[in-house]
Amino acid sequence: MNEAAADLTSMLQRWSGGDQQARDELVARVYRELKSIARVQLLSERGNHTLQPTALVHEAWLKLINIDQVEWQDRVHFIAVSARIMRQILVDSGRRKRAAKRQPEMPLTIPAGVRGSADEAIDVLALDAAMSQLEALNPMHANVVELRYFGGLTIPETAAALNVSTPTVNRAWRAARSWLYLHMQPQSEQASN
Repeated sequence: MNEAAADLTSMLQRWSGGDQQARDELVARVYRELKSIARVQLLSERGNHTLQPTALVHEAWLKLINIDQVEWQDRVHFIAVSARIMRQILVDSGRRKRAAKRQPEMPLTIPAGVRGSADEAIDVLALDAAMSQLEALNPMHANVVELRYFGGLTIPETAAALNVSTPTVNRAWRAARSWLYLHMQPQSEQASN
């Protein structure tokens, strides 16, 4: 672990122990990285999304600081939890908009690494439902998708976070993408396959 990562891990552990100053220092250190994750997640959404990366980071941060009794392990653990919270904020936003307008869900574009083509759009609520199904069937595969796609972690970072080998993450990533591809197709396409 490099010095910066060790310092960040130390801050996270101090925050877990109740040190509010460590929490404040952490904000300054990880804000840019969280904003980058938020930007990627929002780029995957439709173009007219009302949330901006800064607002998404701020909402996520408010949820993060209100989590009780988290034993932060390291930067990867923090990013994984942050990505999950951002995903949930986007899903909740989609649900609110859908309920308010009583219209079909706004599309979310999944990059080529998950779906097939960056030009293909899917329903954010359908993605969430598929992720929930995948998590019930194979929690490790769902964790890999969450860390890689939603958290923006590399294969080695994902392997470290899950305490498995990089070939295991590669296999899980390929399998999870295939599973999501099959389960994210419209029902008419599934019936014809």
